[in-house]
Amino acid sequence: MKPLKEFTIQFVGLKLGKHDFEYDIDNKFFEYFEYEEFNDANVKVDVEFNKKTTLLELHFKASGTVNVFCDLTNEPFDQKIENAFDLVVKFGNEYNNENEEILIVPHGEYEINVAQYIYELIVLSVPQKRIHPGVEDGTLDSDILDKLEELSPKDSEIKEDNEDIDPRWNTLKKLLTDK
Repeated sequence: MKPLKEFTIQFVGLKLGKHDFEYDIDNKFFEYFEYEEFNDANVKVDVEFNKKTTLLELHFKASGTVNVFCDLTNEPFDQKIENAFDLVVKFGNEYNNENEEILIVPHGEYEINVAQYIYELIVLSVPQKRIHPGVEDGTLDSDILDKLEELSPKDSEIKEDNEDIDPRWNTLKKLLTDK
């Protein structure tokens, strides 16, 4: 898999200090990673690149929306996301990315590709349980919600079940209340 060229930052020609990079992320970006959880994506990622003499500091900030399916109703909706991530790039003898906040690249490197970090930042900023905002405030009208309401037990059914209890269990319930 070839790296995405537009996400490669060549830091050799940059002056010391801060540099800003902006990326507009859409579904084509996630197709490259073969990630199909999003119906649509509209995320803006700002990368503040701070070049120092012995290391590089990167501050990623993502904000926007991704269109996902609701876990309860399977209705698509736009999930707002906002997340930030800091990465320190140091120079060493060999490449090492075992630590999630520190990347070590060989001394001869002249560029760094940030596509994988942007991908992880966006995917990890989406909540594990995705619930349509209309479900939470009760404004969503969905066939699935109507069917769930229809199949849910009614209060009268619960009371009838309590009345059909074997009388021997009632004496055992007294043990819980007698103290």
